[in-house]
Amino acid sequence: MSLGNYDLLIVSPATANTVAKIVYGISDTLVTNAVAQAGKGRVPTLIVPVDIHSGDIDTVLPSKLELSKCENCNPCTSAQICPEDAIIPYKEISLLKCVGCGLCKNSCAYDAISVGKIIQLHMRDIDIENTNKLKEMDGINVLENPNQIIPYLQDNIL
Repeated sequence: MSLGNYDLLIVSPATANTVAKIVYGISDTLVTNAVAQAGKGRVPTLIVPVDIHSGDIDTVLPSKLELSKCENCNPCTSAQICPEDAIIPYKEISLLKCVGCGLCKNSCAYDAISVGKIIQLHMRDIDIENTNKLKEMDGINVLENPNQIIPYLQDNIL
């Protein structure tokens, strides 16, 4: 970082634990050490914290492929209908792609897909306070959503 070989460091997602360590200067993991070194080398850092909104939030758990029920249909209608291309037929649903829309469940004749359910999470005050402190740190830009990374790069780096 200090040699100027990097234009940017991105940390996404950043757990409450990682955010707290960064805010209080604890560099005992690869991620927290990278952020500390980026700061020392004046390398801009983008961080997408998990705990950014106060109060309760609803989140959707991704869908899951139940392999014991899968009949290895060819073609896999659920994979064909998935708008996110998240289904790897006969194997799994990619957690990185699935948005929990449920279209796959409705198209599977064998009920091999469980739809992601909505759960409520409560954000702790201390985690929100640490995220707010993170926003005030020099060289760190806090984004609310990973979908903001590419636009940020287009506007500021590329």
